[in-house]
Amino acid sequence: MAVRLEILARSSEHHARLGRIHTPHGTFDTPAFMPVATAAAMKGLTPAQVRSTGSQCILNNTLHCMLRPGTERIARFGSSHAFMRWDGPILTDSGGFQAFSLADLRTLDDDGVTFQSFVDGSRVRLTPEVSIRAQNEIGADIIMAFDDCPPAGPDVPASRVRQAMLRSVDWLARCKRAHGRPDAQALFGIVQGGTDLVLRRESAERTCAMELPGYAIGGVAVGESPERIAEIVRHTAPLLPDDRPRYLMGVGYPRDIAIAVAAGVDMFDCVLPTRNGRNALAFTRAGTLRLRNARFADDSEPIEAGCDCETCAGGFSRAYLRHLFQAGEMLGPTLVSLHNVRLYQRLMLDIRRAIGCNRWSSLAQAWPCLSAAPGETSGESE
Repeated sequence: MAVRLEILARSSEHHARLGRIHTPHGTFDTPAFMPVATAAAMKGLTPAQVRSTGSQCILNNTLHCMLRPGTERIARFGSSHAFMRWDGPILTDSGGFQAFSLADLRTLDDDGVTFQSFVDGSRVRLTPEVSIRAQNEIGADIIMAFDDCPPAGPDVPASRVRQAMLRSVDWLARCKRAHGRPDAQALFGIVQGGTDLVLRRESAERTCAMELPGYAIGGVAVGESPERIAEIVRHTAPLLPDDRPRYLMGVGYPRDIAIAVAAGVDMFDCVLPTRNGRNALAFTRAGTLRLRNARFADDSEPIEAGCDCETCAGGFSRAYLRHLFQAGEMLGPTLVSLHNVRLYQRLMLDIRRAIGCNRWSSLAQAWPCLSAAPGETSGESE
């Protein structure tokens, strides 16, 4: 297999496990958080800066790369690794989430999705075969099946949720047949089923019946409450094979991540650290800071005392950061995004230590935000 999970330790308190995932472009430690470099770029950060945060694996989005610069062009450079100058593991999202998030620009049928390009308005057809071919051209170490992600909410018919689940299983089979580089790229299947736990179980059974290097939980953080997300993850994660990586897509806030790790999830991605960083919202162990607030105008403290990121350790004050945003300076989003990504990686490091030492309860003391009220739900790409 192109990707292999090595489990190093397990928690005696719940399903959390410490591990390492081996890929053709190196290994990364799990549980892992993958920052999102949607269009083969981490917004506002260089690859060296991303690496300095402790990030080991990143995410590209297939649809965005198809539209700009084109996956054929990326292939001419060898892979996204060479094109964007990132030498570590990369995972590609298939474009299935965009079929949900760009609902006003697409039509959906059993064969695939037709989009109106948000770049130039042209018609774009995305099917399982097209998505896999594009991901083969991008060259990511882990590629995702093209799936149907249904919306959440009481107004969504149960028939639509079941249709999406069955369609995702059918598309997974097509993805597996179309996959041209199984020795170099690991194809992960995606479990759907909305908030219906019975459908989630059926989806897991059908998806795991196809022998794959890894499996993901999709269709969460699309409008459900944090409590509902936790219920779905706790139900679904143990249904996935114990010896394969388990990936929760598009989640999320630190509290959501910790809950999912305890349920047995190994991999996470979310745009929150960089998207919020560009909007002057900084994450800390205790919660968030809105740096545009006037109360920071003369605050000489860093975002978080003791943080070893370039922003905090470099002495950039909250007052200076607020000034950068007020003045519209590009440096502000860069510095806060850099801190936020490092904050997430510090959380993952402490989570891995807690599992390795079998002292999960120590996390709550070090990270008060894990006990705070849940935040809003998060998205998968930006």
